Amino acid sequence: MSSKWLFTNAFLLELGSLLSLLSESSSLTAILTFALVHGAACLCLMAGLWPLLPRQYRQPLPWSPLFIFGLAFFIPALGVLGVAAAVFPALYFPRRQRADVWKQTAIPDLPFRATEPDMRSMMSAGGLQDVLRHAVNPNKRLSAILSTRQMSGRDAIPILKLALKDPVDDVRLLAYSMLDAQESGINLKIKQTLEELQSAASDRLGQLNASLAQHYWELVYLGLAQGSVLEHMLQCARSHIEQAMSKRESADDWLLAGRIALEQRRITEADAAFARAQDLGMEAAQVATYRAEVAFICRRFAEIPAWLTQVHIDDRQRLPFSALARYWQCP
Repeated sequence: MSSKWLFTNAFLLELGSLLSLLSESSSLTAILTFALVHGAACLCLMAGLWPLLPRQYRQPLPWSPLFIFGLAFFIPALGVLGVAAAVFPALYFPRRQRADVWKQTAIPDLPFRATEPDMRSMMSAGGLQDVLRHAVNPNKRLSAILSTRQMSGRDAIPILKLALKDPVDDVRLLAYSMLDAQESGINLKIKQTLEELQSAASDRLGQLNASLAQHYWELVYLGLAQGSVLEHMLQCARSHIEQAMSKRESADDWLLAGRIALEQRRITEADAAFARAQDLGMEAAQVATYRAEVAFICRRFAEIPAWLTQVHIDDRQRLPFSALARYWQCP
């Protein structure tokens, strides 16, 4: 059956129902006639309209066609016209499809060489300390502590010590475990080297004493020793490096002896040790910063720019040393 024929019958029947109601408005027969004719108009509208709906609107059965019938039937006169006015424009004048709002682009080629991220800018000590001080979320503070594994030991230790004051137990325990792991590792090396030293041949005594001095100095350098323990570690490092220097001549031993003396504020001995390390073949760039520090403590300010110019260019451009180098090298 043609949909157009059904639509025509629906409109004619709806018009007839209205005329029957107006002609005999007080008669019960007129009301029943109106209801029957109006229902027939709604059935014709439903039968003609439902097959024209998109597939997704024709389901589920029987609720989809009953919805059209009920919408037209329970709004006399205006129901049929309203449904037709709402549905016909959408069926015969669908919305125009919009053009794509995105632009397709080709996948770019990979770079010739992968770029390496600057870890100093990603995990600066100041940035991680700010996270530990100000971050409300404990997970962020835990992530800051875990980030110290990518940093040098001397930069990481102050951050871990700051985390020991955190109000959350998990943060404190993680920081303590990482500090304890570093200290325990160095102490284990000291213990093993002392055991080797007791039964070592005479030709290995210098090397073992130098290793012991380096381990003790590492505890001092990383800030894992404080107070009287710090003084004891420095004294042990000094004792072993002096024993090593009595058995061999090494520029590295003299450099370590100078650093220990500088930490103990034995400035004259430190300056002589650095000079001796240079005499034994050590590059000036390796001792330049220490000799500049000695010159500053001795108030020989005119020598500082000359020492700083011997530092490697990469080191001079690294923060915070770059600002110091610019200050002393200004005319």
